[in-house]
Amino acid sequence: GLVLEYAVEWLTADRDVVLAAVCQHGLALDVAAKAMQSDREVVLAAVRRVGLALQAAALYLQADREVVMTAVRRHGDALRYAAPELCEDREVVLAAVQSQGAALKDACEALQADRDVVLAAVRCHGGALEHASVVVQEDREVVLAA
Repeated sequence: GLVLEYAVEWLTADRDVVLAAVCQHGLALDVAAKAMQSDREVVLAAVRRVGLALQAAALYLQADREVVMTAVRRHGDALRYAAPELCEDREVVLAAVQSQGAALKDACEALQADRDVVLAAVRCHGGALEHASVVVQEDREVVLAA
């Protein structure tokens, strides 16, 4: 997977080589050619393995709901690499915080004030309460769940 870093440049653009690499280690996408970082199938394979591989994906794929959902289900913190509009998508954010509560920090303000979203986040990681709105931080049930 990560040995792709030491491959000759033309192999980092070979779709079969890159697919094999990201299936072994998703972060191999970081060293793949730009064309491979724009290939939806390659990026999906990478984020299925390591959600944080989303950081190396082309911007249009960071705005692709299916790609982002796959990434955040694998690693909630991948939400930080998602397009802003997906950080406002309740379903995407819920998937992220259920995987990793601290992902709440990358959600939009409205979802940081959403009691159900915050509850899901603090049940996963109590420290996520730090990223909740003040109103939700004052909610007794939420604090007890943290």
